[in-house]
Amino acid sequence: MSERKSVLLRLDPAVHDALARWAGDELRSTNAQIEFLLRRALAEAGRLPARTGAIRGPGRPRRASPPGRGKGHEP
Repeated sequence: MSERKSVLLRLDPAVHDALARWAGDELRSTNAQIEFLLRRALAEAGRLPARTGAIRGPGRPRRASPPGRGKGHEP
């Protein structure tokens, strides 16, 4: 994956609280929710670059299995 950019974003506290609640409802971090919304707005405006990587879906990422331990393996 390519390097991610960091930005400082100043938000009205009420906007931040609303975003944080929305993010929690969708099992995302506030940062991931902001990126999701920005990507959706860019796509709707026809401005999302084609080379943009896919964004991960909501929820916790799956844990990688340790080497040699796949599904159905007894401890």
